[in-house]
Amino acid sequence: MAAEQGLSPVGADGVALDAEVIIIGAGVTGIYQLHRLRELGYSVKLVEAGTNVGGTWYWNRYPGARFDSESYSYGYFFNPEILAEWKWDEHFAGQAETEAYLNFVTDKLDLRDQMQFRTRIASITFDEPTATWTLDTEDGAKIRCRFLVSAMGVLSVPYWPSIPGRDRYQGEAYHTGQWPKDEVTFAGKRVAVIGTGASAVQLIPEVAKEVGELVVYQRTPNWNSPLNNGKVSDEEHAEFTETYNEVYDACMNSFAGFMHKPSRQRAFDVTKEERWELYEKLYHQKGFAKLISNFRDTMTNREANAEFSEFIAEKIRQRVNDPAVAEKLIPTDHGFGMRRPPMETGYYEAYNRPNVTLVDLNETPLVTITEKGIETSDGEREFDMIIWATGFDGFTGALTRINVVGEDGRVLRDQWSQGVVTYLGAMVPGFPNFFMAGGPHLIAGNFPRATELMVNYITGLLEHAKATGSGYVAPDGDACAQWTEEVHAAGQIALIAENTWFRGTNIPGKAHEYLPYAGSLTKFRERIEVMPEQGFPGVNFGPPVRA
Repeated sequence: MAAEQGLSPVGADGVALDAEVIIIGAGVTGIYQLHRLRELGYSVKLVEAGTNVGGTWYWNRYPGARFDSESYSYGYFFNPEILAEWKWDEHFAGQAETEAYLNFVTDKLDLRDQMQFRTRIASITFDEPTATWTLDTEDGAKIRCRFLVSAMGVLSVPYWPSIPGRDRYQGEAYHTGQWPKDEVTFAGKRVAVIGTGASAVQLIPEVAKEVGELVVYQRTPNWNSPLNNGKVSDEEHAEFTETYNEVYDACMNSFAGFMHKPSRQRAFDVTKEERWELYEKLYHQKGFAKLISNFRDTMTNREANAEFSEFIAEKIRQRVNDPAVAEKLIPTDHGFGMRRPPMETGYYEAYNRPNVTLVDLNETPLVTITEKGIETSDGEREFDMIIWATGFDGFTGALTRINVVGEDGRVLRDQWSQGVVTYLGAMVPGFPNFFMAGGPHLIAGNFPRATELMVNYITGLLEHAKATGSGYVAPDGDACAQWTEEVHAAGQIALIAENTWFRGTNIPGKAHEYLPYAGSLTKFRERIEVMPEQGFPGVNFGPPVRA
């Protein structure tokens, strides 16, 4: 493309570009972006810090890790052969199955020749005279391109809280987001889990089966509800292969990319008996049906939300034998769905086991990590292993941990320190030729369906740049401001907890703002699908090299 367009094929120091387009990240999104661009004949390379593909499903291999979106709604739909040849084993696939699936797709599409593993990026710098990007790796190499796509995902930077003494602990220590490939053994050990978010909710029931003693340190309980997972029967697989177009259409014409049908009723349009009858039905359905197929005002009417929250609270009390423990596991600072509600299998029953103890850090605050264990205000406990299930620096962390330098020497982490500004979640003002296929202002929900839209949009931008001979692609400042206002307005409509990681409140010093886009996936899709024929409004396409 570069030679045909007459674009400068060199970087800042006169060295030839390594590729027209570089993609960072070999997860679900990066694999699809690589496929789209290679299919169109671009010179493209994907770089990845890990040793293989998988992204989130490469790093998060802790016991119990799995989808909370239905497997057949999470995978790729663009290739009929992939749909026909791959059979999901479970309705909500575990980490190993998902990693195997992504390797299968990569090999099926013959993408490995364009992938470079064991490559962790330290800095990214835009060269204004040539309108190119230089990526500096942590091992000192340089990679140059004209267009850069971040596909590093929203959950790729594990958060280790700054608790005194963490580095002096002498036992085994793991973070759920950086779980080792080598087997971790639990049998008979004294194990601590710090955190009760989505990863912990999946991990705790599995670890509890093997350990001698498990102590869970909880700061904020979540509204967890049953995943209701199971094996995919041959009959169910056959039905899916016959109707996958319908499944896909259901996802892409939904509010958040899930296949569940929404309700048209408001909660108080029916009697309490009818409401609780629906709640009971939803409780036994799979995945996010509890939220998506609930009454339409569950997430906008506080009274309706409070009633469903009380229904879930009663379920927790029924499942946990000790009433005092049950009450500690019931949130009091937010309602159901105001934070992304984790889906669980046997989580509450784990606390009925004699080898499992819950420590409420609001009652006995954590003081320090010692050489042998954890000290709270009521004393020290010794452990053989500490598991940190403390979440991620979500949405922005993948980019702010890297030194990303755009026009006029502006640094992305500094620009975002007071609040994120993007255009459609795909571009950032002051950072030309740079695109995000998964980052802040991404549609909240079933992320692969959202990032599919982003990849298709970015691919369209690059095709338009090629057709017009443009080597400089940048968002309009006013368009960025208007879109960001729209993101903030959408975040005000739904009942969203002030302490959710979706607002960045789990990271000290991070600006508090709702980071994903809370609007409709369907409306967003309809919006961007017409942009190619409109010449991509809100985006400036400039000459090959800026003066």
